[in-house]
Amino acid sequence: MQFRRDSATLVQAGQFQTQEHFYPQVMNAHIHPMVRFFFSLGNERIAKRYCHLNPEASYDAVLDLLNVSTTHMRWGGADLFYTTDEKGARHMVVIETNSSPSGQKSMPLLHEDNEHGGYRQLLERSFLPMLKRRSALKEGGLAILHDKNLMETSGYASTLADLTGEAVWHVPWFEDDENPPAKFDASGVLHVRDSEGEWHPIRGAIKYVTQRPWTRIPPVTKTMILNSSLVCLAGGRNKLLASKAYDLFNGKIEERGLKIDYPETIWDVSLQEVPLWVQRMGGYAVVKVPYSNAGQGVYTITSEQELEAFMNADHRYDCFIVQALIGNLGWTSRSSRGRLYHMGTVPDRRGDIYVADVRVMVGSSPDGFFPVALYARSARSPLASELTESTNSWEMLGTNLSVKNDKDWGTQTERLLLMDSRNFNRLGLGLDDLVKAYIQTVLSVQAIEDMACSLVSTKGKFKRKMFRLVNPDAVLSQEICSVVE
Repeated sequence: MQFRRDSATLVQAGQFQTQEHFYPQVMNAHIHPMVRFFFSLGNERIAKRYCHLNPEASYDAVLDLLNVSTTHMRWGGADLFYTTDEKGARHMVVIETNSSPSGQKSMPLLHEDNEHGGYRQLLERSFLPMLKRRSALKEGGLAILHDKNLMETSGYASTLADLTGEAVWHVPWFEDDENPPAKFDASGVLHVRDSEGEWHPIRGAIKYVTQRPWTRIPPVTKTMILNSSLVCLAGGRNKLLASKAYDLFNGKIEERGLKIDYPETIWDVSLQEVPLWVQRMGGYAVVKVPYSNAGQGVYTITSEQELEAFMNADHRYDCFIVQALIGNLGWTSRSSRGRLYHMGTVPDRRGDIYVADVRVMVGSSPDGFFPVALYARSARSPLASELTESTNSWEMLGTNLSVKNDKDWGTQTERLLLMDSRNFNRLGLGLDDLVKAYIQTVLSVQAIEDMACSLVSTKGKFKRKMFRLVNPDAVLSQEICSVVE
């Protein structure tokens, strides 16, 4: 399929081509039997197993959590590190939660007779039920908004066209586009422009706009959007507010034996304060620009040179977060919960261990949460037992596959670890680890859902004053667009 950058393109039913929407290595991959079994369990059995291994957790609480049907965040993906502490206790630690997660193109088919894979599952169980709500618009087309990941966004467009029998608009909407083919009218209805310059109203859209989406898409709109920029602001693309959401949600669920497991995080840190918090964590820390994604704006600090490089960089925003760094046994952050370090991959033939994360993508349906996709990513360089002056810690600790080029995004697929018979065993994970990762992902999504709900009034209006209180960054506040034509 050919797509344009200056206008929306109609994708017709019957255009789905498997090779266009999955990585080449996925095409010939066979799902690992353990992963297939995990996907077949269902929430009741997952809750039962989790509580058997974690007796402090209430079965009713876990099942209630998994059976929630969310209002705002109906699609999410968490990145988790498989870690251990000084006592040998293992943890699945949430690093961040994404409101427009990739993963479909990296997931081998669970059932070979379903060529659409997870694309179909998410659309059938999460997106299409949203369109049946009483508050949903009844007129207008369907659209996929994107600023990267053409492989997956076109997959969603093709699958949605097949499911609905109507053509779907595939709409580019880049951050630096002065004349984008999409806009909102004064009432909050999305319109997209075709190649002839004609504008078309949209009743429902899937948003894969990853770069500061709130600068183009209002938090609350009449057009039904999966997920709205409200979710991005509430933590799906806002690491600062995500950490606050986790903390608030942990306070809410603590008495029921549940907890989001995430590194110690310091909020609302000014640039001048960063060195103090790095020192407090023993000289090892992760400093994050809260509103960046795809591995951008994340600085692993393990030396004075890396700290100096961060301090001298140009920064758009006023606030940062400082997070405990998860390293190796000999070098890792000192935090209130002790020291965590990476389990990493199973040693290769050279004896090298690589840091790897696990991405868990979930959806929320009227019947509750469900897993959609799994994949893992390894770092570029093996994990060192000792650091030297020339050590580039990001090469050892950074796992994101996205690479920002001059005008576009690239992907280092050679570091992708599929959930297939060849790659899964390299991760050293078992069924119970997948169960824990799923629970942690659902917890983090529900935390951001709660934060999103708190930012909307009973009349369905975005609470700007409330947002400025919980996220006191003047630059960010000025970026949030209103519904204007």
